[in-house]
Amino acid sequence: MRIIIYTKNNCVQCNATKNAMDKQGLAYQLINLDQQPGETEKLKSLGYRQLPVVMAAEDHWSGFRPDKISALRQLAAAES
Repeated sequence: MRIIIYTKNNCVQCNATKNAMDKQGLAYQLINLDQQPGETEKLKSLGYRQLPVVMAAEDHWSGFRPDKISALRQLAAAES
């Protein structure tokens, strides 16, 4: 399962999301919008206005969502 986290520098919710993913043992790809500002339009077109935005499998959300991260861990465990 591919997980992408859209983040920015000095983003508290982004850091909390990355830390929670690390604790769950989930691998993810980071896209830093400070370094790749062109990705911002993609997120805006999906209706997102806050970070982080997490995209995984058929699900995506914004903000720090421990419930969603736990669900991803369960999904990843079921796939392996």
